[in-house]
Amino acid sequence: MNLVEILKWYASISGIIAAFMVSLDLGRRITGWGFVLFVTSSIAWICGALMTKDEPLWTQNIVLFGINCLGIYRYLIRRKKPVHDD
Repeated sequence: MNLVEILKWYASISGIIAAFMVSLDLGRRITGWGFVLFVTSSIAWICGALMTKDEPLWTQNIVLFGINCLGIYRYLIRRKKPVHDD
């Protein structure tokens, strides 16, 4: 198995696990760590796609990388504002 195949398999499997973590909705922390896993998946897809000159795949995953970073910020970094009943 060469490096590109390893990257693609890691990206695929980690993306599946991350999607499962986010879809379970077990709380902010689990969802946030799902986004961390999505980021690593995007990085692996970007690297594999660049190595194989698959422009649509690396373009898509650069965008997904940014979206997943936003997910990390929202679920792991940002402090949720308290809800006020008015």
